[in-house]
Amino acid sequence: MTRTVVLITGATGAIGQALAEAYAAPGVSLVLLGRRTGVLRELAARCEARGARARTTVLDLRDRAALQMWLDGQVDEALPDLAIINAGVNLSASQPGRGEDWDEVDGLLELNVRASLRIAHALGERMRRRGAGQIALMSSQAAWRGLPATPSYSASKAALKAYGEALRDGLARYGVRVNVVMPGYVSSPMCAAMPGPKPFEWDAARAARRIRRGLAANRARISFPFPLSLGCWLLAGLPPGLSGRVLSWLGYGA
Repeated sequence: MTRTVVLITGATGAIGQALAEAYAAPGVSLVLLGRRTGVLRELAARCEARGARARTTVLDLRDRAALQMWLDGQVDEALPDLAIINAGVNLSASQPGRGEDWDEVDGLLELNVRASLRIAHALGERMRRRGAGQIALMSSQAAWRGLPATPSYSASKAALKAYGEALRDGLARYGVRVNVVMPGYVSSPMCAAMPGPKPFEWDAARAARRIRRGLAANRARISFPFPLSLGCWLLAGLPPGLSGRVLSWLGYGA
């Protein structure tokens, strides 16, 4: 039986776990990457109980040598039909009146941007040669307009948005689909740690269902929830001085 292979990075996070369970079904092989061994083991068991096969890899994507070794080896064994590049972290200043710590910024950019683009590039080239495949990059509503309290996170998600949209146009003629996912606030420890209000917050299972529907329809941007998406899109069109005052008024100041 031909099996659909779905790769999910950041599989131990809230959205990653929900996506794995959303795709888990007979005829599906899941390739799950994450940093927490115990969580991966439990997630694989839940997915296999739904009829899927699950292969787990404990990997810190910030380790460039380990990531390249994995890309050169295991991916060639079973090139995924769908790759959801979901791993990412957030950070903010430790206290009001201080900026972000640069070492933490460097680590965030290594994971959110460099590792994500490296995986997308490697898989995109292999899928191009095969003539089929799908890649989803996990961006954010913060990609529309940077938030003063989380500048590096906002910048990293803007990079993924721009890269994914460009990659979509470049690979479409080769039968490869690329999608940019732009969630709003999704309940998780990472979301809880973010400063500022969290309007229209969704649970991870609901977000995973929306993402899966959007990927099945090959939507260029899978952006939700609608009220927050509309507000962020409009905010991005305002002059920076005005949008900055709006953010401060809404409680998103540094």
